[in-house]
Amino acid sequence: MGNLLGVYTIWYRDILRFWRDKMRMIGAITFPLLFLVVFGSGLSSSIGFMAPGVDFAKFMFPGVIGMTVLMTAFMSGISVVWDREFGFLKEVLVAPVSRGAVAVGKTLGGATVALIQGLMILIFAPIIGVSLSPVTVLKLIPLMFLLATALGAAGILLATRIRSMEAFQMTMQMLMFPMIFLSGVFFPLSGLPSWMNALVKLNPATYGIDPIRQVVLGSMPAAAAAPGALPPMPYGITLFGHTMSIAQNVGVVAVFAAVMVLLAMWSFQRQE
Repeated sequence: MGNLLGVYTIWYRDILRFWRDKMRMIGAITFPLLFLVVFGSGLSSSIGFMAPGVDFAKFMFPGVIGMTVLMTAFMSGISVVWDREFGFLKEVLVAPVSRGAVAVGKTLGGATVALIQGLMILIFAPIIGVSLSPVTVLKLIPLMFLLATALGAAGILLATRIRSMEAFQMTMQMLMFPMIFLSGVFFPLSGLPSWMNALVKLNPATYGIDPIRQVVLGSMPAAAAAPGALPPMPYGITLFGHTMSIAQNVGVVAVFAAVMVLLAMWSFQRQE
């Protein structure tokens, strides 16, 4: 019971910090909106249709949702580095709570904040021309939360090994941006060069972005193909000649999330 209370307390602290930081909430909306306007709407006319009824802005919209969740969750580990530098982490580690519970609470706190920010992006769906039903939103929530948990635990794991804010930010940028660009956020996963295709398939974020795209775009009624439109394109990941279903993608992300959570708990127990 004490460990559960510890998980809840750490989780609640992260949620409270996010809720009180209004500029952080504004930034959570502004940055993805910049991508949607500049890259999505700005390039739609030149790139054309990705599939019947799906222009580049609509194709990129679920990718931006996943990118927001990924970036927020992955960067949540910065709170561990911050708490270490200001001495708060030492007080947490000497509390009568399992250190593994602290890692779980941090992971769930970061994942919940990432989920909230991902849901905030859904308000732009009508602007982009994407129709989302309540059922579609309900399907998206567990997918987004699973991706957030996996990347949040990875961020916590890295934060336990890094001692300074500067080193953490540099490491996160070095890992996060290749992960984003190689996850299919901005481009289809078919017809890639062999070396890029291999990196895309090895990227765990790919298996979190793709089911979000399948749910969002799969719920849209197929419009009549405009002149010059590309033929219908599957959104699934092709692995060894097999197109991954949503359930299979979820399975991959779930395994990765479980491994990252266990490693984060193990690493937290060895904190000094």
